Amino acid sequence: MWKFLKETREEMRHVVWPAREEVVNSTIVVMVSVVVISLFLYSTDFVFEKIFEFFVGLGSG
Repeated sequence: MWKFLKETREEMRHVVWPAREEVVNSTIVVMVSVVVISLFLYSTDFVFEKIFEFFVGLGSG
């Protein structure tokens, strides 16, 4: 177990961590992507709901 922890610690020293600016930019890209995809899914759902309501309304009239 101790060997594993020692090797893990040694390997973590070799990791190249991203700069703060890179992390912030990546976070912004992810957040914008989530908003865009959410809006697309919402609008698609809304359109299909209206189409469904139209066809259901035709059958009841």
